[in-house]
Amino acid sequence: MIQRPLSPHLQVYRWRLTMAMSILHRATGVALAFGTLMVVWMLLAAASGEAAFSQFVVCMTSLPGQILLFGWSIALFYHMSNGIRHLFWDIGKGFELKAAYGSGYAVLIATAVLTMAVWCPLFFG
Repeated sequence: MIQRPLSPHLQVYRWRLTMAMSILHRATGVALAFGTLMVVWMLLAAASGEAAFSQFVVCMTSLPGQILLFGWSIALFYHMSNGIRHLFWDIGKGFELKAAYGSGYAVLIATAVLTMAVWCPLFFG
């Protein structure tokens, strides 16, 4: 049997912000796809009547439901912010190392600010 070299993989490279953000962008895309099932459930419950919608509301206002919604909102804001970053990359802007790291931190800050802008009024009135 011929021993061939393996391609470098995650354990070979030192983790960088841009690498982690690329992986997280893909993961949040998957999370949004599954989270969309909650939206479909809500729409079906609303169309099915008051009892079905009340059951949906009870589930989503429970602790596990709140955790799911919170995680889904983080995924939504991260994916949206990083998508905007990718749009700039598509037009050839922000590829310099300093700009790539700066926009990466801006995405993380935007994600936190947007998530808190939605959830703080819900919890603190």
